[in-house]
Amino acid sequence: MIKKLDKLILQAFAGPFLLTFAVVEFIFLTQVLLKYLDDIVGKDLGIAVILKLLFFLSVTIVPISLPLAVLLSSLMTYGNLGEHHELTAIKASGIALTRILRPVWLVSLVLAGIAFWFNNSIVPKANLNAYSLLWDVRQKKLALDIKEGVFYNGIPGYTIKVDKKVGPEKDILMGIMIYDHTQKSGNATVMLADSGRMFTRFGGQYLGLELFRGHNYVEQPDARDRSASSFVRQGFKRNMVTFSLSSFNLNNTKKELFQTNRMMLNIPQLLKSADSTQKVLAHRRRLVPLQLSGYYTYLRFDTLNSAAYRRVAAWQVSPKKLGPISAPLVEQALSRARNIQSFMSSTSQGLFETARDSAQFRIEIYRKYTQSMAVLLMFLIGAPLGAIIKKGGIGVPILISILFFIVYYVLSILGEKGGRELEMPVAIGMWLSNALLLPAGIFFLYQAYNDSGLLETDFWRRLSQRLPSFPRLRRLAMPATE
Repeated sequence: MIKKLDKLILQAFAGPFLLTFAVVEFIFLTQVLLKYLDDIVGKDLGIAVILKLLFFLSVTIVPISLPLAVLLSSLMTYGNLGEHHELTAIKASGIALTRILRPVWLVSLVLAGIAFWFNNSIVPKANLNAYSLLWDVRQKKLALDIKEGVFYNGIPGYTIKVDKKVGPEKDILMGIMIYDHTQKSGNATVMLADSGRMFTRFGGQYLGLELFRGHNYVEQPDARDRSASSFVRQGFKRNMVTFSLSSFNLNNTKKELFQTNRMMLNIPQLLKSADSTQKVLAHRRRLVPLQLSGYYTYLRFDTLNSAAYRRVAAWQVSPKKLGPISAPLVEQALSRARNIQSFMSSTSQGLFETARDSAQFRIEIYRKYTQSMAVLLMFLIGAPLGAIIKKGGIGVPILISILFFIVYYVLSILGEKGGRELEMPVAIGMWLSNALLLPAGIFFLYQAYNDSGLLETDFWRRLSQRLPSFPRLRRLAMPATE
């Protein structure tokens, strides 16, 4: 009986989980693509490059998608069981709710372990491939697109203008003007042609322009008189011009250049980087008092003359008994005080940046743990809540899931920002969302175990009766009597 029950619950969970995970992956992937859409569109990347980029980006968002998928699928699973009275029948047979939740709990535990391993081992490699490829895509120029009547300077060293493009493939050009800037002498070399034909050569590595009935104009400056120059005109009936399209190719940047980024590191590498940054920070902090002591001596005694300095240094006379200091010395002292202020400002900013770098590494370490524990947290919220509301399908569960995930996401962002800006300890900031939502999950589990109906008016009426210090709230919760 128990094995059949586990099989029934797992079968009810598997379908919604796979569906919701695919949907959530698609939604998050679309969000990422919209962020980089301007860097991708119009560059003629090819289907292979686009699919490769989509694959790596989809891998990087798996740890974010798993918690929401578990929340939504567990809500749908136990909501369906409750809606069709299967949950009531199982409880009537003497099986406790915690036993009914156990199969999906074990699956969630396995998913949390997979999420941690995936986040630590696979995601750094996927980040390395995704963002190195995205960097190459960003550096790639837009696809060759010479428009009618517009000067086109996408080819390095040349500016091209055509009056009209005709033909089935728009490869026949009319009224061609080409400025050659390869010699870096301005518009000294110009090529005009009545018509021409455009095509690619050598596997698309070069652009060929076959020009007909035109002239070359070359300005030749006079070496004896720089203000004087002459034009050399040369006509042609047919001329072939070839342009290199290497700047339009997708270059493969070495991945080693991106490997030191914190998103590309696993936990041991992050710990090593955080420790190194912390040692640098401690060393810089130890240097500050030594540097300030030099500034203090420089400011305190150097404004006095040498004889007065020796007397003050030997405690033979109090500085208060010395004569008034002249205006130049006062200005000199003020200038040195401003130097100290500038030094302290730059030093404090440098220390803050180093401390923030260390915090960034620790944030990435905690993120791998918190995103894994979020899988268990979302199950703890979704499964009992589904048993309480007894609503399946994609209506109410989706609304509740989105609500809780938005709360979790906002708290995660606030905690991460607080840790990154050193407004709170990094550990507290990264665990903030889990810690604040854990009581909600325990509360829902308690209410589901006791068959409490959170959506029923009787529940809130009984709750208001337990609040003697709020009589007005209790009166509002009581039903109106005739």
